[in-house]
Amino acid sequence: MSVTIRIPTTLRTLTGGDSQVEVEGSTVGEVLGALESAHPGFAERLFDEDGGLRRFVNVFVADDDVRYLDGVATPVPDGETVSIIPAVAGG
Repeated sequence: MSVTIRIPTTLRTLTGGDSQVEVEGSTVGEVLGALESAHPGFAERLFDEDGGLRRFVNVFVADDDVRYLDGVATPVPDGETVSIIPAVAGG
């Protein structure tokens, strides 16, 4: 199942500057694992020591935040877009 991942500007150095990457996978975990295989360095930036998504990283399937779905077990339909969006904080 081909999936498009949108890469934020801060992580594009890992993809050679590409803003989108095509990978295979049927869940968010599989998709992000395929991203790590194709472009090493993503896992340490996206996942904490326990294998969960880091607090400051938001992942969306279409327009839905996976934290409110099934997390990394969230299904990703063929042809769908997964977006990685770093959290922004400030005052």
